[in-house]
Amino acid sequence: MSLPQLLDHTVLRDMNPADLAGIVCIEQRVHPYPWSCGNFTDALKSNYVCKVYEAEGEILGYVVLMLAVDEADLLNISIVAEYQRKGLGRQLLGAIMEVARGCNMRRMLLEVRSSNAAALGLYRDVGFRKIGMRHGYYSAGNGREDAIVMEYLL
Repeated sequence: MSLPQLLDHTVLRDMNPADLAGIVCIEQRVHPYPWSCGNFTDALKSNYVCKVYEAEGEILGYVVLMLAVDEADLLNISIVAEYQRKGLGRQLLGAIMEVARGCNMRRMLLEVRSSNAAALGLYRDVGFRKIGMRHGYYSAGNGREDAIVMEYLL
């Protein structure tokens, strides 16, 4: 299926335990320090907003969002490696922002690796702004890496 056809058939649905093997496989391919199956299982058990982005039964991406009072914390958003930089991440981010609005959240927060230029560019393009730094937040090959904390007012 071509990318335009794929985009026309995307669905955002609830993640379930049967999805975890495929999600963990994707996670390991797209992140240098991936979440474990246990991390995703804990998110499901904690009733976080866990969604799968798919087309024709193929998982294209997924997202995990923690809701607290009036804030949504974007914990994980990932697109299959082959489909990155084709607009799917922007679509998935927009879809989860709508979910957060529907849950009456006032703002969305996230942390992003300071070295992740593609993600930083996407978040800035969508309207996120930097509100802080978390020094040594992420594991990195040479020790620790800073996280940029960003906010979007919903």
